[in-house]
Order: sequence, then C-alpha cells, then structure tokens
Amino acid sequence: MSDYDVLMTPMKVGSIEVKNRFVMCAMGIHSHRLVNPDGSFTDDGIRYYERIAEGGVGLIVTSCMTVNSSFDMSKGSEAAMDRAGQEFIDNTKKFTDCMHKHGTKVFMQLSSGAGRVLPAFIAEGEPIAPSDGLPNFWDPSVKHRALTKEEIQEYIEKFGDAAKKCREAGVDGVEIHAIHEGYLLDQFTLSYCNHRTDEYGGSLEGRLLFAKKIIENIKQKAGADYPVSMRYSVRSFVKDFNKGALPGEDFVEAGRDLEEGLKVAKMLEDYGVDMLDADNGTYDSWWFPHPPVYMDEACNLAECEAVQKVVNIPVVCAGRMENPEVALNAVKEGKVTGVGIARQFLADPDYVQKLQDNKSEEIRPCIACHAGCVNRIFKGQDICCALNPAVAREDVYAITPAETKKKVMVIGGGIGGMEAARVSALRGHDVCLYEKTDKLGGVFIPASAMSFKASDKRLIQWYELQMKELGVDVHMNTTVTKELIDEVNPDVVYQATGSSTRKLNILGNEKTISAIDALNNPELMQGDIVIIGGGLTGVEIAYEYAKQGRNVTVLEAQDKILNVDLAAPNKNFLLAAMDVYNVNVVVNAKVISVDDENVNYEVDGQQQSVKADTTVVSIGYNSYVPFDSLDREMYTIGDAAKVSNLMGAIWTAYETAMNI
Repeated sequence: MSDYDVLMTPMKVGSIEVKNRFVMCAMGIHSHRLVNPDGSFTDDGIRYYERIAEGGVGLIVTSCMTVNSSFDMSKGSEAAMDRAGQEFIDNTKKFTDCMHKHGTKVFMQLSSGAGRVLPAFIAEGEPIAPSDGLPNFWDPSVKHRALTKEEIQEYIEKFGDAAKKCREAGVDGVEIHAIHEGYLLDQFTLSYCNHRTDEYGGSLEGRLLFAKKIIENIKQKAGADYPVSMRYSVRSFVKDFNKGALPGEDFVEAGRDLEEGLKVAKMLEDYGVDMLDADNGTYDSWWFPHPPVYMDEACNLAECEAVQKVVNIPVVCAGRMENPEVALNAVKEGKVTGVGIARQFLADPDYVQKLQDNKSEEIRPCIACHAGCVNRIFKGQDICCALNPAVAREDVYAITPAETKKKVMVIGGGIGGMEAARVSALRGHDVCLYEKTDKLGGVFIPASAMSFKASDKRLIQWYELQMKELGVDVHMNTTVTKELIDEVNPDVVYQATGSSTRKLNILGNEKTISAIDALNNPELMQGDIVIIGGGLTGVEIAYEYAKQGRNVTVLEAQDKILNVDLAAPNKNFLLAAMDVYNVNVVVNAKVISVDDENVNYEVDGQQQSVKADTTVVSIGYNSYVPFDSLDREMYTIGDAAKVSNLMGAIWTAYETAMNI
C-alpha cells in the first residue's frame, strides 16, 4: 500500500488506458546520436526513453516531428513526417515495442512548426506565420509572411497522413503541437498574431479552424478511435510581442485570457480532442511553459483546474508538478486527471517507481535550473541533466562495480564532494568524507537560502540521505591536513574544497558584506540595498529583496547583467523581474568606494552615487586548492578545479568517480 496509490490508478485517454496518472511531456531531442536523419530514434534514443519507461511512467509523449517539409524547417534538417517512409515506420515500431514491454503507452508529438518563434538564423526558406509582418521572436527585424489557404490545406492533409503512419508504427496516439507556447498553430488562435480576414481569422471559431480541420483529418485518416492529445496553453500571459507578464502582475492580456482559454478548451473537446496536455504561456512569456526555479511549484495548476471543470476529457497539468504531495493532491482532489512531468524524469527516471514503493524521500529532485536540458538543446547538444550526467547516455555512463576496491577520501562536503562520495560508494569503494564545517552542502547552502529555492534545499537533503544509505563515513568539523591524510592512508583523494569569495579592492564600511553573508544572514539586509555585481547570484539577491518591496540597485561593470551561461527561460524571467520590480540596474559602472551613506561609482567618466544602507559584494569566487599534490592518487574536482555552476561540480565529480 502506497501513500500515492491514487496516482497509480489508470486513466482513459480516448480508446486507450494509461496505467497511471503520469505523463512524460515532450522534450526536444534532435542530435544525430539520438535521432536518425528521418526523425526516428536511434538505439541510443530508444534507450533514453526506455530508461524512463523502466521507472514506471504511464505515457510518454515523444519529441516533436514536423509534418510538412515544405515550410518552417531548420537548415540541414531532413526529418519531417511527409518524408518518412517504411524505414521510419520500422524504426518507430522497434521503439514502441520497447516502450510497450514496460507497460508504457506512447504518443508521438506532431508539429506544424514554429512560425515566428523559429530562430531566423537557422530557418530554411521564407519565414511564415498566420499574418504578414509578424516580428520574429529572436530577431524582431525579421518579418514573416502569411501562409496561403492552399498551404494551410497542405498542412491539414499532412497531419492526417502523419498520424496514419504513427498508427502503422504502433504508436498509441498523437499529440498535436500545438495550441501552445506561441508556436505556429497557437499563433493562428491568438488575436495579437492572427490578423487574417479570410475564414482562418477574425472570430474565435475562425482562428481555431486550422486546428479543427487538423483534428478532423487525423480522425478521418488514422481512425475515429485513434487518440489525439492537444498540447495546450490555457492563458498566454503576454503584454505584447517579446513582453511577457510575471505571475501576479497586473497587466492587459494581449493573448488568450482565462475566459477565452476555457472557451477554446470546450471547443477542442467538441472537435474530437481526447486529452489536453496543458499549461500556460508563449515564447513571449517563456517562463510559464518552461518554468525556472523562480516560478512557484504547480505554477499552472489553477488554470488547468479551471479547464478540467468545463471539459469531460482528461486534463494533464504540466509545470513544476514534480513535488509528490502537490501531484497527489491535484489528482486526489479532482483538480486535474493527470500530472505532466518532464525534467524531473531526467533528474530521476525512477520517480514513479519510488512513489509506488513509498520512498518519496529517495527521489532526486529537479531544481528547475534548465542547465542540462533546455540550455544544451538550444546549443545543439544532446539533452542531459545537470544533476544526472547519465541522461541520454545511460549505458556508457552506467555506474559499474570497480575492478579493485579502494579506500577513498573526499575532502569537502559540498555537492561535488558528496557526488564523488556517492558514485565511489556505489562502485563498491570504502569512502570517507571530511567537511570542515558542521553542515553538508558547501556554497550550495547559501545558494539555496532564497525563498524560491525549496527544491535546492531538497537536493541537499537527498545527498545527506545518500551519504547515510551508502555508508559513507562522514566526519564533520574537521580541517584536513597532510598529517590526517597520512593517518587515514587512502588510495585515492578527491579534493573538493570548493571556492572562496572574491574580494573587491575598494574602501568599504561595516555594512559592506559578501553575497554569502547576505544569503546566510538575511537580518543583515537592512534598508536600501546596493548589489555590486550583476551576475546570477547578484541578480537573484536583487530579485529576492525587490519583490519584498525593497529599494534595490545593481551595479555591473560590464555592459549588461547576467552575462553568464544561463538558459533563456531563467534569464528572461530575471530580466523581466528587474523591470517589473523596479530594480535600478546600472551597467558599465566602476565602483570607487562605499561611505556611510552611499556607494560611489563612475559611468563614462562621470562620478555618481546611490544611497546604500547595505552593500552586497557579489563579484564571483576563486578556487580554493589547499594541496598542490599528494604522494598518492589525487583528483581536484568541482569549483576547486574550476569555478563553475552546480552542473560543472556534479559532472566533474561523476565523470572522475565513474572511472576510479
């Protein structure tokens, strides 16, 4: 008997039954190692999905396939359903058979393309949209032309043809991509994007006609009983092109408001859609469909619940639904039928099985960083996970028993050190870990201190549990010396000593503190706050206090803030938050001094001052390396090797430890 039995009950989607309430939402995998030129999955791609199916998920929605190679293609891409032949069907049958072996159903996501949100620099051919003159999301100077009625009909026919091929390949249903996230089909439905005067524009019925005919064509060609899901954004949360709204912001909706969202949902049910895979947002408000850590858990649940009340088909809610208690209550209380999860299955593919086994505390939590998934995808790299380097390379990165058991000493109890200890212990080594403070977590402790970092705190707790369950011999409040190393006499030493705060060579005062002090001691954050440094930590601190109504200024020496490797949804949210919460951002600012009342700085040769009751110095970190060498096998990992982010710390630890 599990506390989560409600989540393990089957749900009906059209003519099929899904074994539980969990849906893996689509995530893009496009690299040639995972996807064949025709869009079918390679053996590595199949293995990626199989690992998640092994973990117990009920329904997998695959990454999307465009149906029409005539339009909206990326340069060099050959993958489109209208080009897919028998080889695609055979390869896909191999994939679906593998998923079915684990009792997991499969929907293939079929796409009309991106329209104005396709990056102009990778687009092949003339950029298209519902209406003439729409600005490209990535480069607004690029304008799109309107699809003709003949071209729309071509799309409609090819959706039906594609669904028929999917059914031949054993795919259990299809998901239309999408009246969602501001992609091409969604652009047709949104009044601020669709200015057409023919039957595909004007009224709500006209703007939905394209979608209606797609659904009808699929049902006609693939069978009336063939399940069709619609990826659906209930609300747009858009103020204008490239201007999204933040949660709770008072604004005038340019896109779909809740009232219209409920009407559209009922119309889609009437048109024959069997499931709504729902959330909110468009590219213009990218943080809703790809919620970063700054968005609340279950950030789309209220709108999805409202939809479930007006339709009789299953509504699956996506968007930070990974907290087991949140997911349980959403289904138990009838707010939605199913739970849509994506990134959490990367962080821990055994998520469902652990809930079924009543071991929720053993789930490695997704921290909504986007570093290993979205950020890598948009760089053209394989999908992976900041916390789980084995994603999409499950066999090559498998943790295997070590040929020779060794005594392993880890110096430093931060995340990198605990990851090295975890992997070493899983491989069968005898592991001891030494931490100089009274807490495990290192710099991730202050990093997790902000109000929106609950998942970060859970990650520290997860690592603490791993140390205990794997029998790592943990020593707290211990500074490691060469004498101690000689006494322990390990075969292998991991130097995971992290980093120290970078100092600013200016005249300060007693109210000038480091970012770590600010995070560890919020009582020090008094009055008007000036933050020196507009990197990620500085901007996050600015957001934390500005949303409390405090006067906050960020002084950045470079010509822009957040000049770091950060996924677009996370960066766009923070940039929007600086504006919405009236943070005074000053770039090209050279700080001169801090006196009793002000921070004094210079911009373009002009000296200026800003009132500061508290000054926070957030200009980065320097690696801390106590030992250059030892008379034994030694590896320097994490920030001690190179100051990076959490992904860098975990990956270097994992990749080193998996080979020792």
